Amino acid sequence: MINLIVELSKYLLLILAALYTLESFSVFKYKAEDDKRYILRKQLIVIFFMDFVAFLVIFLKTEKMEVIYFFGAQLLYFIVVQVLYRIFYKKASLLLLNHMCMLLSVGFIMLARLDTESAVRQFQIVVIATVIAMVIPVMIRKLTFLNKWTWFYAGAGMLLLLVVLVLGKNVNGAKINISLGGFAFQPSEFAKVAVILLLTYVITNSEKRQDSLLHMAGTMALLLPIVGLVGTNNLSTAIIILGIGVILIFVSNPKYLPFVGIGGVGVLFIGIFLSMASYRLERIAIWRNPEKYEKGFQTIQGLYAIGSGGIFGKGLGSSLQKLGFVPEAQNDMIFSIICEETGLIGACLLILVFALLIWRLMVIATHARDLCGALIAAGIMGHMAIQVILNIAVVTNTIPNTGITLPFVSYGGTSVLFLMGEMGLALSVSRTRSP
Repeated sequence: MINLIVELSKYLLLILAALYTLESFSVFKYKAEDDKRYILRKQLIVIFFMDFVAFLVIFLKTEKMEVIYFFGAQLLYFIVVQVLYRIFYKKASLLLLNHMCMLLSVGFIMLARLDTESAVRQFQIVVIATVIAMVIPVMIRKLTFLNKWTWFYAGAGMLLLLVVLVLGKNVNGAKINISLGGFAFQPSEFAKVAVILLLTYVITNSEKRQDSLLHMAGTMALLLPIVGLVGTNNLSTAIIILGIGVILIFVSNPKYLPFVGIGGVGVLFIGIFLSMASYRLERIAIWRNPEKYEKGFQTIQGLYAIGSGGIFGKGLGSSLQKLGFVPEAQNDMIFSIICEETGLIGACLLILVFALLIWRLMVIATHARDLCGALIAAGIMGHMAIQVILNIAVVTNTIPNTGITLPFVSYGGTSVLFLMGEMGLALSVSRTRSP
């Protein structure tokens, strides 16, 4: 009986995920606010049933009461978040809020059937981050002097990055985090947000628009110290920061030709950082021929997981690669497990949800009240887009392994904390827009 339920749930979960994405597109067909709210409520119902089916399967397979408790806590969290944002951010984009809840739901489900303890820790971080995400935008609006602290935020980020170089914990040949009282903190995640706020402040307060290559290069030059410090130990984050900078400058002055030169400089920087550390050159060699290297084991097993999933997947909790065959299955490689258990259709639907989230951020940036709001939303959009592309490209061995998480889905304390903060800023920017 249990096997039958698991087998049927495989198709039911895919149907529910497909229904969610279809409802996301149907929102744009209606102009009346009541019709839009009806569609948005239907999305929330779909998320509920998807969670119910998924956690029912996990419970039947594990017989752990913790799974039931976690489902209840998650359900309560989503209800509270939806209610609070409707109260305090009455005109915020509820569609963006739904996309965030959908991705968080996928993350909780995948983590719960991989490791319940990791799922609980992730949930606790998300709750704390949600409170911060709701409070900080209000504080910034009320306490206007906080807007002038942008250089302080940037300076704090630089200082933390310097501390990492000296006191950082070595992970796979790179120093990427600081251990504080048993907790690991990655300053590079703070650097992403700091760069968005810094460039937004610089561009909006500049007497001249970004209308010349020289002025654009001067703005990009502000990023070089941050990129240099981050790139020393975390090339993937350095690429994200460079990408954010390019996107923000393009938003302020959408001309294509100057970006050819900026792109060339970016490629040069990447080439320099690749040659600065032997482990990066080793990763390129592993990427080209993973079967010849012991460290290529993760890549090979990830590809096995993707290939074995087929069209419809093996079903939730039926992954073989999760049993230690894929290292960091709950972190960087979680997309391979998603492919194995939900198949090609499930993977494509997840990518589509990410695309909808990114598209919504672009819409918010386009219709923002002022340039400041547009730049903040565009910077967050760029961050999300680049990080999703990098993660999926690494998992599919399209590019060398860079160690980057899948937003909202992968386990990661610091990453989730700042991602939720960014979503709070984006929802704050969207508060003058309808769903």
